[in-house]
Amino acid sequence: MHPAAEHSPLGKSSEYVSTYTPSLLFPIPRAAKWAELGLSADTLPYKGVDYWNCFELSWLLPSGKPVVAIGEFSIPADSPNIIESKSFKLYLNSLNQTPFADWATLEATLRDDLSAAAGKPVGVRIRSLGEVEAQGVVALPGVCIDELDISVDSYEHPRPELLRCDASRTVEESVHSHLLKSNCPVTSQPDWGSVVVEYRGAALDHASLLAYLVSFRQHSDFHEQCVERIFLDLQRLLKPEKLTVYARYVRRGGLDINPYRSTETTQFANQRLVRQ
Repeated sequence: MHPAAEHSPLGKSSEYVSTYTPSLLFPIPRAAKWAELGLSADTLPYKGVDYWNCFELSWLLPSGKPVVAIGEFSIPADSPNIIESKSFKLYLNSLNQTPFADWATLEATLRDDLSAAAGKPVGVRIRSLGEVEAQGVVALPGVCIDELDISVDSYEHPRPELLRCDASRTVEESVHSHLLKSNCPVTSQPDWGSVVVEYRGAALDHASLLAYLVSFRQHSDFHEQCVERIFLDLQRLLKPEKLTVYARYVRRGGLDINPYRSTETTQFANQRLVRQ
């Protein structure tokens, strides 16, 4: 378990607070998990963002009438802290009985509070239900590897030694799997996700990638660190010209978390999948 997480509200009984309380946010430093991967804030080999989508966002108009909407939050991958997920939910719930003058005032409040917790500016966008409904759901790019016939007998921890590639061939491709599963390091609840690998480099053996992803099945870690581990293991193997790894996780408690890590400076699309 991350040492800071022991003091977070995750996995503990918590009082429901329905009026604005920014002190509920609980930051967890990324440094300890970066160190596990041999990284530091100065040596990160990727750029990226963590998209959080909130489907239980509500507040009051000055008239007292409630509003519901969907919140999109983008936290830089190099921010000093992640925000512990239960504290994030408790904080958002504290808006439920709080009046705000307008949407812009609420967005500014969220931006200030979340940026203070993360340690870097956080993007905030409040979206109407109609806007999100019109956007619909998308399919992941590239080839789905889930139907490959593999034998699996290891689920307890990631096994990068399973990964194989053909260094004599250089390819550019996108592949994806919906079979990513890991466990919360605090509560042991399952975290379900879909993962995408886009790269240009030595040809990756798809069956070995699938076996590797399945090896996360009983692994305990936060969403962000699982994606970073996949990125680093593939970078070491493929020595790619470019590499992007991202995962779209199924929501829990009204929030989904979607980490993106890439060698490229690009604008990542926050688009929902069928399980989201």
